[in-house]
Order: sequence, then structure tokens, then C-alpha cells
Amino acid sequence: MKQILVKGENILNVPNLISLYRLLVFPVIMYMALTEQENWFVILLCISLVSDVLDGNIARFFKLQTHFGAALDNLADICTYAMALLGLFLFKWTEIEPHALILYIFLSFFVLSYFVSFFRFGKIPGLHLYSAVSAGYIQSIFFFVLFVFGFYPWMYYLAVGWGAIAYMEKILVLFKLKDIEIGVKGLYWIIKKEKNNQ
Repeated sequence: MKQILVKGENILNVPNLISLYRLLVFPVIMYMALTEQENWFVILLCISLVSDVLDGNIARFFKLQTHFGAALDNLADICTYAMALLGLFLFKWTEIEPHALILYIFLSFFVLSYFVSFFRFGKIPGLHLYSAVSAGYIQSIFFFVLFVFGFYPWMYYLAVGWGAIAYMEKILVLFKLKDIEIGVKGLYWIIKKEKNNQ
């Protein structure tokens, strides 16, 4: 496979192609949602959710992480989870509405993390903190179960609550960093590194 380099990075690799797939299928999933084709919406969304788990793990396992790939994955994540939320509002809102407050809190932290990143660095926060990655896995499982099997309140609170905590941490990390970095594990490791460097 021919290498495509961006700032010295090989960006033509399997994880980036998987992330690209999620970006390209985004308008198709939106169309299925808006035309109320719930079955196709669920099938395509679930494929995107599974591929979201795959691309990051492949990148880490085979050491294919790049700044471009991190940003691409983050953008694809936004599109995928925007579609999951759209489906939630269109198809499952009756079950979710009584529990909506924690969802609004999570979305506030989510949006705030992007404002902080653009304010500080002028770019998408391509961070893959342990908390955010684990929250993504839990949320993927929640959305899959929600659309395929039904609504379980305990799973909803776990997915959304842990997501809110993860994005709170991401905001704190963004204030700590001097620039977006690959491989940042979390706030604990940043503070530990700072203490070791003193």
C-alpha cells in the first residue's frame, strides 16, 4: 500500500480508513433517521459503533497512532454519536425524557470541551484519555442495547454519568496541556509527570 505522509505521518492505514468509513456513512445514517427508516438506521449505526471500538484498538495495538488519525477519529466520533443522539431523540425519547437532566449535563461538558480546545489550541481535541475511551465503549454498548433490546435505566445512567465525568477530566487536561498530544492517559498521569519533573 502506497504511503501518504502528512507532516511526516503515514496516514493511509487501516484505522484511518475505518474512521473515514464512519465519516462517509454519517449522511446515510442521518437520512435513514430523518426518513424514519429505523431498522436501517439501527443496522448502520451499530456498524459505526463497532467500528469506533475497532479503529482505536487497531491503531494502539499495531502502533499506527498519528495526529491526523486522532483528529479524524475524533471527528468521526462526533458524527457517530450525533447520529446516536438523533436516533435517541427521534425513536426513544419517550423512555429517555424522564431521565433527561443527566443527558443535558453530559452534553454541556461535551460541548464545553470543544470550546476549550478551540479556544486554547484552535483545533479538535484529538485526545484519547482512558476515561473517554472507556466512556465511549460503555456508550456504544448502551446505544446498541437501547436500539436492539430496549431501555435499561441503570445502563443509561452509567453511560451518561461516566461520559460526563470523562469530559470533565478532558476539560481539565486541556487546561493543563501546552498542545494536543498523542498518548495522554489522563489527568493523574499528567500531574504525576509534573511532580517527577520537579
